[in-house]
Amino acid sequence: MLAPWAEEAQWVRTDSGSQRESRQREGNIPYGHQLAEKLSRKELPLGVRYHVFVDPPGPKIGNGGSTLHALQCLEDLYGDKWTSFIVLLIHSGGYSQRLPNASALGKIFTALPFGNPVYQMLELKLAMYIDFPSHMKPGILVTCSDDIELYSTGATETITFDKPGFTALAHPSDLTVGTTHGVFVLDPSGFSGKGGLEYMSCHHFLHKPDIETMRQCGAVCVRGDCSQLSSSRDRSDSETDSECVYTDSIFYMDHSIAKQLLTFYKQIGTLCCEIDAYGDFLQALGPGATKDYTKNTSNVTKEESQLVEVRQKLCSLLKGTTLNVTVLNNSKFYHIGTTQEYLFHFTSNSKLKFELELLSVAFSIYSDKAGTLDQSASIIQSILEPGCFIGSGSVIEYSRIGPEVSVGKNSIISGSYVNLKVDIPSNCFLSSLSIKINNQVNYVSMVFSVEDDLKKSVKLMSDIHSLQFFGVSLLECLDLWGIKVSDQLFSSENTRLGLWTARIFPVCSTLSESVRISLTMLNSVQHMSAFKLNGFKLLSVEEMLAYKDVEDMLKFRKQIYNEILLRRRKEKSDL
Repeated sequence: MLAPWAEEAQWVRTDSGSQRESRQREGNIPYGHQLAEKLSRKELPLGVRYHVFVDPPGPKIGNGGSTLHALQCLEDLYGDKWTSFIVLLIHSGGYSQRLPNASALGKIFTALPFGNPVYQMLELKLAMYIDFPSHMKPGILVTCSDDIELYSTGATETITFDKPGFTALAHPSDLTVGTTHGVFVLDPSGFSGKGGLEYMSCHHFLHKPDIETMRQCGAVCVRGDCSQLSSSRDRSDSETDSECVYTDSIFYMDHSIAKQLLTFYKQIGTLCCEIDAYGDFLQALGPGATKDYTKNTSNVTKEESQLVEVRQKLCSLLKGTTLNVTVLNNSKFYHIGTTQEYLFHFTSNSKLKFELELLSVAFSIYSDKAGTLDQSASIIQSILEPGCFIGSGSVIEYSRIGPEVSVGKNSIISGSYVNLKVDIPSNCFLSSLSIKINNQVNYVSMVFSVEDDLKKSVKLMSDIHSLQFFGVSLLECLDLWGIKVSDQLFSSENTRLGLWTARIFPVCSTLSESVRISLTMLNSVQHMSAFKLNGFKLLSVEEMLAYKDVEDMLKFRKQIYNEILLRRRKEKSDL
């Protein structure tokens, strides 16, 4: 069990923008239920208060809007007392379309291949930040649920969060990484870039800038000697290879700032646009900040009429606020929010796998004598029967795999019961969900390629030929499955036509049957042979999440958990 995070500390998890219809029906059930289970098994600190705050119904408000809403919820619960708390606020993210096995039960509960029983992202987050509260004044520490920050500091060095305004952690990164993250523009005369930890203030914060902007703003330096800025001219090849920028991860704000933001949120009334906690809070900070970013909507999912006005008000509110930066020169920032990142970090010889000592088999049962498992595969809280085969680079989590199952390379199998004779192809993504419609529990299994783009959508029905399912045009797949192209094909009412909203997955009465039918669908596409889905009720992934039965999914996981414990006890007693 982890030690308590801090006396009077709060752990707040916000659900920022995902599965809105399901949230309105189920409220906090997915996360509250899982928290309760962990606490009952004493897998989490017991001296901490935990809360799950769901975004208000209506338009997507982003993690910035969720931060504001969480502050309102804390005040509603505790009145003025909340300003004396140390708060860790973890955002859930959006739909998790790039890693759908985390969609139903939340990214913060993503399983990791180590621990007995297995750790999830929540436990890892609390472990990573366990030293922070004792060096932190009351305030809010904001983080996401799909990133990992590892760092090394000297024996006498301490990360502190005790300055007024904002304090952010900064990590040395390649320039290409900077294009998808926040980048700090630091004064090169203020630090060396050689020590483990350095404190300084930030002149300007850039949000997902292109490389030329990084250079023009003075954000690029030579790795290991940050007193040397690297300009766009006169760079040798060795300098280019060693160039770096300092990118963001988590940030802290003191309670005076948090109260200002809460007052701002109350004055708005109803927030009807997507606000980013990094892009819209941090870009307003530092002496070099300008209002130019308030009109840049390139990183926004959907631009609302209120967006620019809200950004400009936030910019005016935060103007002049200090952005303190804790530069962690010996650190790494890892993101596991996509299928490719997930597979790479869990199954290859990645640095993260080495640093966290990730296991090939974590809290699972399999027959090592049967030669069923490639060493680069990752098995997490699953039961593999003798005779099955798991290919290299594949991840199996919370699943039962029968004796006549062969899984190809680089595949992800999640929450499934596969008990038929089948060759699951390489690069396959298979994830099963329990659903409840009209008080009846049923099952649906989604199947894709790990390379399919579930975020891609088109606005016109005539453009759906551009959508690809396992490398094949979706139109061809629909023809093989006997599904007509009509207004009923997609579940979205917002002209978002894509794999996420396509009604193509059949509802079945058992978990194993749903797996069999979905794999047969995939087989028909690979061999271009018809497999008609006439007679099945079909759902989209969007609808699967709206109708998900959390209790039944957790029941399946617990059955696996209990069977693993029982078998391990029996093995010990037989020794």
